[in-house]
Amino acid sequence: MKYSAQGAAGTGTAAAAVRIPVQPGAADAARDRSRDGTRGAGEPDGPARGEHTHGEPPLPRPRALVQRSSVRGQILDALRTALVTGELRPGEVYSAPVLGERFGVSATPVREAMQQLALEGAVEVVPNRGFRVVERGDRELAELAEVRALIEAPVWLRLARTVPAERWAELRPLAEATVRAASSGCPATYAEADRAFHRAVLALAGNEQLVRVAGDVHRRAQWPPAGSPAVRGRADLVADAHEHTALLDALIAGDPDLVRTLLGQHFTGAP
Repeated sequence: MKYSAQGAAGTGTAAAAVRIPVQPGAADAARDRSRDGTRGAGEPDGPARGEHTHGEPPLPRPRALVQRSSVRGQILDALRTALVTGELRPGEVYSAPVLGERFGVSATPVREAMQQLALEGAVEVVPNRGFRVVERGDRELAELAEVRALIEAPVWLRLARTVPAERWAELRPLAEATVRAASSGCPATYAEADRAFHRAVLALAGNEQLVRVAGDVHRRAQWPPAGSPAVRGRADLVADAHEHTALLDALIAGDPDLVRTLLGQHFTGAP
């Protein structure tokens, strides 16, 4: 999916003025445990130092840990959606406590989700303040589009020669789902459908590492750039989605030359 040189829009918060510790203190950990029903981030699974454990039977891992992981995952998904829609604006600093209040959870799962986004390159840590959304320009987006083309296009062309038409036809519902998602005009809904279609195509190669690496680059390419008034419009999304159906038609027809041409248009906008 290529990305036009348009930026993000949305409403931010005054989170830059809120200070948060790099590591939660005892009071924060106790508060987080009381809210989530779990131990604080980074706490060991076993007993704390100094506790007497002689003669105590081993206890199963509490069910609350599963719930905690689920909360963190839900927050991570929500933050990724906010990045795609531009609600989290490039260059702005957001604190875990303020975002936690917005989502109705403690700061800990928000902080953990933000740390994951930092590993992915979406945000950067600002000591004692929070997390700044990374600003991206047209050049970086063009570079990501080129990387995607280098990774995916050769695989698509190889699969075009080896995968039978009936197997390609099975992907028709996913391609059509991208068109419906684009018609909704919601960038986050389309981004998810777009990744699902590309993931299904690459999965035909039988290489899990390829799917994982390509998916990471794809997600990065979907973050809107800074400096423009709005995220991608409905017309752009619909045009991009129809490229999926055109590609699938060419693959089913067994036309590798057309597939090559369409891939160039889809990843880089080349004629």
